[in-house]
Amino acid sequence: MRQSWRWGQIPAGERGRAGRWGLVFGLLAGAAAVLAVWNVCSGSVAISPGDVILALAGEEMDETVRRIIWDLRLPRAAAAVILGGALSVSGFLLQTFFANPIASPFVLGISSGAELAVSFLMIFCLGRGMPVSSLAMILGAFGGAMVATGLVLLLSGRVRSMASLVVCGVMMGYICSAVTDFAVTFADDADIVNLKSWSMGSFSGISWENVQVMAAVVFPALIFVFLLAKPMGVYRLGEVYAETAGVNVRRFRTELILLSSLLSACVVAFAGPVSFVGIAVPHLVKRLLKTSEPAAVIPGCFLGGAAFCLSCDRIARTLFAPTEVSISSVTAVFGAPVVIFMMAGKWKNRGGGM
Repeated sequence: MRQSWRWGQIPAGERGRAGRWGLVFGLLAGAAAVLAVWNVCSGSVAISPGDVILALAGEEMDETVRRIIWDLRLPRAAAAVILGGALSVSGFLLQTFFANPIASPFVLGISSGAELAVSFLMIFCLGRGMPVSSLAMILGAFGGAMVATGLVLLLSGRVRSMASLVVCGVMMGYICSAVTDFAVTFADDADIVNLKSWSMGSFSGISWENVQVMAAVVFPALIFVFLLAKPMGVYRLGEVYAETAGVNVRRFRTELILLSSLLSACVVAFAGPVSFVGIAVPHLVKRLLKTSEPAAVIPGCFLGGAAFCLSCDRIARTLFAPTEVSISSVTAVFGAPVVIFMMAGKWKNRGGGM
């Protein structure tokens, strides 16, 4: 006999949790929407929301303003939403994989590996007058990310503690960054200009073609990530429990790493290395939702990452205008204190506080 549930029959705890999740999702989505409009309107040339509406509706308006909206600011805002959400979800996947709250593409050196691969690709192609397509940059970044991930996994089998693994990942990131700096030093002048602006981390220079490519990569990957939500929830309870629950742990871990590397590689290919988003945002989202259930945290991470990167991108563009600050500098300023607070809280809870 089929059992139907009405709202009044659902336990009060479940109703409260669903209501809280809905409220958090609504707040994050609303914040992302407001910040996106604010980013489009603000800059060296102030644009009113009415002009943005006219541009979106295709109405007649000043051609210069229309081009600023359509060709510069809207693609940049869209990139901040897509890439910020992708980086946050990628960090959550790595935290689930390694069972470590500070695991992220940036900390473990995965972003640096992707950066190194893209740097060599750009130097090789641009030095020979060959254009570098968006797909080629994603594939190059994915290859570099996979090599770095493989080294991290190799180290994870040799070191005994997660703290040592994180330190090894940080050292690997420094090595990749040093090699990238050497490559930039001996590159041609034209290559250096392109590499310098990209390697600092920025959403500038994004075109609609780039947005289409990143959307075609990120959104299907996010669908696959969401399909893994149930196995992720079981995996958090331990590998043995996951195996007894029917999860193919080996295949699941492979899928987790591939999806995380693909998402972080897409971010590096278009925006360069962006720090602390993959650590800070998942932690904040879990605090807001008061749960670690992947089915709720995954969409929350995407919305939170979008809002976080939109706000940081606006600060990077306007704080010292007309000079633009790198996006990684801003995300570090706001993300690092979150990580410090998180680790200090864990240390205190374990009795390590003085």
